[in-house]
Amino acid sequence: MVSTDSPHHHSERSRGIYPAAVRGATYRKRSRCVAASARLTLYFSSVIAAIALSYSAQAQEFTDPGDVADAFLDRMVHGEFDQARDQFDSPMKSAMPDDSLKETWDVFTGLTGSFIEIVDVRREIAGMFHIVIITCRFERSLEDIKIVVNNAMEVSGLFFLPPPENDEPPEYANPERYTESEVEVGTGDWVLPGTLTMPNGDGPFPAVVLVHGSGPQDRDETIGANKPFRDLAWGLATQGIAVLRYEKRTKHYQSKLLSVPANFTVNDETIDDAAAAVNTLRFTPKIDNQRITVIGHSLGGTLAPRIAKKNTAVTGLIILAGSTRPLGEILLEQLEYVFGLDGKIAKEEQQALQKTRAQVTMMHDPNLSETTPANALPFGVPAKYWLDLRAYNPVETTESLNIPTLILQGGRDYQVTEKDFVGWKNGIKNTERVAYKLLPNLNHLFMAGEGKSTPNEYAIAGHVDEAVIQLIAKWIQNRS
Repeated sequence: MVSTDSPHHHSERSRGIYPAAVRGATYRKRSRCVAASARLTLYFSSVIAAIALSYSAQAQEFTDPGDVADAFLDRMVHGEFDQARDQFDSPMKSAMPDDSLKETWDVFTGLTGSFIEIVDVRREIAGMFHIVIITCRFERSLEDIKIVVNNAMEVSGLFFLPPPENDEPPEYANPERYTESEVEVGTGDWVLPGTLTMPNGDGPFPAVVLVHGSGPQDRDETIGANKPFRDLAWGLATQGIAVLRYEKRTKHYQSKLLSVPANFTVNDETIDDAAAAVNTLRFTPKIDNQRITVIGHSLGGTLAPRIAKKNTAVTGLIILAGSTRPLGEILLEQLEYVFGLDGKIAKEEQQALQKTRAQVTMMHDPNLSETTPANALPFGVPAKYWLDLRAYNPVETTESLNIPTLILQGGRDYQVTEKDFVGWKNGIKNTERVAYKLLPNLNHLFMAGEGKSTPNEYAIAGHVDEAVIQLIAKWIQNRS
């Protein structure tokens, strides 16, 4: 329970300092922020972090709490911690002396990645305090930064918290038809907690393993307000299909992997754990171990054929928005797309593009070796990671496997696009065991929308489209 008595109460859930507040319902969109970086990847790990907020944070007299919060955030983003700390009231200065604000921000962004853009701003009142809640997109997550402003226009509190989650189940999920239990995936140093969603009944049931996209994903593949893997688990279990989802290694062991080992590859990030999850299903009662399917999303979709090659107990593949193109092409395309959403590319954005092009050129250089410095490569990830992926061809690997495959693609997906979908269709010659479906109104999360897709969509609570659930369930059941 959080007390409402003191504006300097320390919440156990916080990653900073925040006075408790009564939640309000006033929302205000801000368009004064221009991102000079984009979430390049929801597809391949994190993003290049060059930021430009379009408003000024010069020393000034403030009359609006929103402007106080804007300036404070701007200063933190730009590393102007002394100036930001000058905005504190006396109790906050005592609570966060000297370099503690910088240290707090460094720890926070060490977990979330660099700041990209402001998504939403809302305001609340708690007695004499104004609460400004700024939802921000970082490389790896959406976060609420709550800044408390007193009537003297000073910062009286600071609190970091993920935005509220979408707890409403999709209409197609019927909890009376399934039961969930906690399981462990793998053995040894990298055991992962997971959830098994099992249809009620005697079985045996067909089963699927859900494999995440890039970055430190949780078992629900939570992105903003959305939980696409939870939707898939509940929807498919309602249809009589068991589903195993688990915490990704880079999420559960995040602190252990903050410094990426030089020998780190997608085997460590994804493949080994997914193969272990298949084995978990094989030895679970009421599972039909002759009907185990891997469903991979984004990076997980690209790697799904490689997972099936590693664990031959996999009898089917479903690829959701998996890419077929060279990594550099995808990284630059995503960056250019997001930078161009406002119709212009700012100077800082041009600089970020130039830096990315240089890193991508190095990544694809024939002379790339394991001794190439990580800071010369995208996201500072060591060369072995990129060399390993560069040697992998998902289309050729899929064609070499003699198992049924379903490939789904959202038509509004700007991260993995129809170019990749065509790459699968044109590259795989054995078409009898491969089915394809393009869903025109769905985005990268396979959620419905209209018009041009943007990163801000991920902050809007939604659910995986029911058509996706029905397509997958029918495909799996028809293989029985």
